[in-house]
Amino acid sequence: MPTALPPLTRIADALGIPEQRLRTLVLEHTAPTPDSAVVALTVEEAARRLGVGRTTMYALIASGEVSSVLIGRLRRVPAEALATYLADRSRATAPTAAHAA
Repeated sequence: MPTALPPLTRIADALGIPEQRLRTLVLEHTAPTPDSAVVALTVEEAARRLGVGRTTMYALIASGEVSSVLIGRLRRVPAEALATYLADRSRATAPTAAHAA
């Protein structure tokens, strides 16, 4: 009885391409999209990216420190709003860091 080939090997053979090329194609196709493709985040996603809790993220939104938009009834945080918030915080803390050195 012949030994069964792994499924990916059988598929690569059927397509007439090397197995490693097929693996590369599968990984390219199933890889997560880069962050730059994300336009708007949920509040929870934005909180995770900043490394803060959901309540803190809602407080940042309520105070206007992080901008957000309503899409229907859904609150979304534009991806660039996080970069803007971090840049503003970096500028605000830069002089105190210089004094500490």
